[in-house]
Amino acid sequence: MRIFFVLICSLALACVALGAQEEKGKKKEQKKGPQAGQVSQPGGKPAGAGKPAGVGKPTGVGQPAEVGKAKGAGKPPGVGKPTGVGKSAVTQQTEVGKPAGKGKGKAPETGKSAEVGKAAGKGKPTEAGKPTGAGATAAGKTGTAGTTTAGKTIKPQHFEVPKQPNTAKAPAVTFQQGKHIEGSQNWQGSSYTVFRNYTPEWHDEGWWHGHYGSNIVFMFGAPYFLNEGYWRPAWGYMPNAYYAYDGPIYAYNNLPPDQVIANVQSALQQQGYYQGEIDGLLGPQTRAAIADYQRANGLAETAAIDQPTLQSLGMA
Repeated sequence: MRIFFVLICSLALACVALGAQEEKGKKKEQKKGPQAGQVSQPGGKPAGAGKPAGVGKPTGVGQPAEVGKAKGAGKPPGVGKPTGVGKSAVTQQTEVGKPAGKGKGKAPETGKSAEVGKAAGKGKPTEAGKPTGAGATAAGKTGTAGTTTAGKTIKPQHFEVPKQPNTAKAPAVTFQQGKHIEGSQNWQGSSYTVFRNYTPEWHDEGWWHGHYGSNIVFMFGAPYFLNEGYWRPAWGYMPNAYYAYDGPIYAYNNLPPDQVIANVQSALQQQGYYQGEIDGLLGPQTRAAIADYQRANGLAETAAIDQPTLQSLGMA
């Protein structure tokens, strides 16, 4: 029994002694520096604290990027090819004319402006010498007042007109004392003064001969007198005379009224405004064609043969 007790005590002392030795070993290891090849990390500080990893060298790149030298030195920005996407921020320059961070496409070439003569978004420049849209007729010819058709002057022609008027096509108008041409007060300019001031006059044959004897002509048997460059009906010269229109008719190239009307009909026919017969009658169909032409060409819609309309047609 005593021997067993002694053995127990010896075993206990041996364990205590072994534990003490292990405790001393641990303290010695803590006092020693880190073994070669190992980096001890002081508590509370991450590895490499205070010094960024790989300063001066891009991580994972075999050669350092050229610091201080921009890509393509000596060339203006944007010339040649734009800096490729994904290159180091040190060597990449922001493309001219594009916000930073975009590298697709090509920068506009330095020293070159947009193509001369081409409007933005257009494929072709406007044709020189031709108006764009406004003032062009349906036939594609210019129609600004005071210009000639396609730049040419139409020579007057003599037309064989019927000897008797077609009253079904152009009914006779009647004399109206003190009448004024409707709408003429809105026609501005000296070229329309004769229309604004026009009112029909009724006089007998002797009166007309006494005032305009040498300037009276007959059209379809009806007398017309010339005054201020316009032909007008001589009402009362022949009480039953036929007139298709009561108003001034521009005296174009010293032609009688029927030939002036026939030349206007021909000019309008060539441009597609008049499809009727060239008969020298200023009836409703001819007047409607004149009004259409005037409207399409920015002229006062007189529906009459006036000087601005003949100038626009290239006749005067």
